[in-house]
Amino acid sequence: MSSGRYRFTGWRPALPILLAIVLTSFVHPANAEDAIKGFAVAEPEMALERYIAGGESAPWPISSIEIHAALPGINKTGQLLAIRRLATSGENRYEVLQLSGDRTVKDQVIVRYLHAEERAVEIPPAAIAISPANYKFAYQGVVDDGERQAYVFRITPRRKREGLLKGELWLDQRTGVPARRSGRLVKSPSVFIRRIAITQENELREGIVESRLTRISVDTRVVGRAELVIQERPLVSADATRFATWDDGGGQQ
Repeated sequence: MSSGRYRFTGWRPALPILLAIVLTSFVHPANAEDAIKGFAVAEPEMALERYIAGGESAPWPISSIEIHAALPGINKTGQLLAIRRLATSGENRYEVLQLSGDRTVKDQVIVRYLHAEERAVEIPPAAIAISPANYKFAYQGVVDDGERQAYVFRITPRRKREGLLKGELWLDQRTGVPARRSGRLVKSPSVFIRRIAITQENELREGIVESRLTRISVDTRVVGRAELVIQERPLVSADATRFATWDDGGGQQ
């Protein structure tokens, strides 16, 4: 028999497992439950931290934008199809491919939306960002709509400021990228507008936003309720060229 030196190399990988078993046996059931709850809360917090650290995704340099607008009270609709390019100044430039429908809807809803978008560019991003400086966050749970799994946070503005939203923020479980934002603006941009509700959904693939669908409902004092559905997709130059071949009827030539 050899001297008193023994090598238990086969046991070393199991030591962390054994240690976990021993420690677990001394944990009070209530404490174990608290630990599980703590783990469940830590995961959403990590996703929120990833989102805050990464900030909002940069605007697409070239994108397609399709707007369907309606004034349900007078049963009128209008549509816009355009290519949007981001200028070096930060302004959006539009190449309109199709603008059709009722004139009132085009002038009072679609054009006004584009003007509001131009005005929004002038607001410093930090002033309206969904960040701890502007919002309080409260974790609500996990949502699974069949297409995605996301952590849901209730977001409450710290102050009543134009451009801030009171509602919910959904963050993709794996990447922390926003999957959905919804709620109402806490401050009306005009005395002629009573209320604005917004729902914006991002189509994600591997943490990248492939398209965005936005629904806006505006209660006005002049024309009643106005509704917009806005579909946006990124384009490359070749895509933009093909997209521009659409005729006035909305079909490809």
